[in-house]
Amino acid sequence: MSSKEQILVISPIGTLLGSDADLLDRLGKELRESFGYPTTVRSLLDEKDLWLDPVRKQYHSTPILDTLAMISPPEAVKVLALTTVDLFIPILTHVYGEAQLGGKACILSTYRFTQDLALVARTETFHGRLVKEAVHEVGHTFNLRHCRDSGCVMHYCRSVREVDRKSNQFCRYCTVILGDEMKKMDKENPVISEQ
Repeated sequence: MSSKEQILVISPIGTLLGSDADLLDRLGKELRESFGYPTTVRSLLDEKDLWLDPVRKQYHSTPILDTLAMISPPEAVKVLALTTVDLFIPILTHVYGEAQLGGKACILSTYRFTQDLALVARTETFHGRLVKEAVHEVGHTFNLRHCRDSGCVMHYCRSVREVDRKSNQFCRYCTVILGDEMKKMDKENPVISEQ
């Protein structure tokens, strides 16, 4: 399968995000602009399939990524799962999301996007946070690491206020790295024309 035939799958988990077609359409447009792949919305997991830690009362994101990578459709170049549950990895109190560096799957939670400002999930601020962190997590699957440039979408943010301050664009350095990764993928999956 050529890289031109592949898609980026947006996979909502649960009903709140899955039923918001406008939100998912807007996110799909932003991801197409950032990465150049067509997007589709396809539910791959249910909330009951997530791994709740009974002590922390949070969901461990790493096993979710492993499952997403295993069950992703063959035409999926990358899979972004979206959830409203609170995520963690063992070394941090919480995460907005997690990604397989250079891998196929990433996940993003909106749980903490409304904590500081009591935002309704349909505001421009909420949409901006969702887009920035979605592009950030998908960027990791293209082998991008955290960036020192506080305006770059790949900048690591410790609070939603830092997310609000950064842009939804890659800095020059990250743009070059992403371009190199895309070229590698094109070489690994060349376009085959049939005549």
